[in-house]
Amino acid sequence: MSLSNEEIVAQIESMENETKAIKQEALKMCWYMRGGLSYTESMDLSFTEREIIGKIIKEHIETTKESGLPFF
Repeated sequence: MSLSNEEIVAQIESMENETKAIKQEALKMCWYMRGGLSYTESMDLSFTEREIIGKIIKEHIETTKESGLPFF
């Protein structure tokens, strides 16, 4: 497989964006779990595990909004 310089740069930028998104997702999980999950632990999770935790967090946020309970 042979790529041009432009294609290599585009691939690198894409990978950097993916890395940034994963880090942001991991840090969000840590924040929402209020220390119940460390950054290192969150980075060790598989894609599927992060996806499941993200869905659980979203469900709890929606439940909190619907119930009128405070969310900080």
